[in-house]
Amino acid sequence: MGFYDLSKEARAILVEEIHQAIARNIAEGETPAILSYFSNEDTYIRKAGYLALGRIYMAQEDQRENIKTQLLKLLKSHNEKVRQTAINAAGEIGKYHFEAVSIFFDKGLFDPHHSVRNAVIGSLKKMGQKNPGPTLAWAKGYLNHPDKEIRREVCHGIELRGRTHPQDVLPLLEVLQDDATARVKNTLVHVLGQISYKKGCLETVIRTLAAWENKELVAKAIDEIVDVHHRYKNFSALTQQQAIKYIDENYWEEHQGAN
Repeated sequence: MGFYDLSKEARAILVEEIHQAIARNIAEGETPAILSYFSNEDTYIRKAGYLALGRIYMAQEDQRENIKTQLLKLLKSHNEKVRQTAINAAGEIGKYHFEAVSIFFDKGLFDPHHSVRNAVIGSLKKMGQKNPGPTLAWAKGYLNHPDKEIRREVCHGIELRGRTHPQDVLPLLEVLQDDATARVKNTLVHVLGQISYKKGCLETVIRTLAAWENKELVAKAIDEIVDVHHRYKNFSALTQQQAIKYIDENYWEEHQGAN
């Protein structure tokens, strides 16, 4: 029976059971319960496991090194679900103590399984939102990495912070404006669209893009920004027509008015 096949009351009881079992494992220096939950086929059981471990880390300062040691062992598991969940647990910790778990993301970025690498992206998103300083500083170090997939994953991972604070991620995104790889450029254009539609964000994005040198890339980004204001019309601060008007008045007239 899956997690969401249970009643609300039964789910609450199960979550507490998972928390207590993981806490006992940590105190005893063992991992059978942690392994059981971290390898579970049900995504929500695994989520309950990594959320529990994150809460235990925050609550039990004397167990933090022990937790980190056990997570590093789990990161060597042959089971990709275990490695994925270990990265997600590190992401919960990294929302408040990034430096303590940065090694997990250094390793996870190069994991052979896509689900583990996706967990790095998801963790970057939540850590960047809650703990942007060290998270974005770490991300910056990978934006010139020779592996195009690393550059793409990091670009995607810093998106969530940009949705509310585009000024924090735009200097990092600028590094990728001349990237030669289509997948990286497409992700960059996507992210620029995603960080443009909340209140006050379009102005920041357009003002910054006006200073970028790669005008072809900027034009593609503006097309995406306009489209996003239609696709997300129920969530956008401006209508699509308002966004077009703003872009016309604050970008195109200045940069193409002489053409």
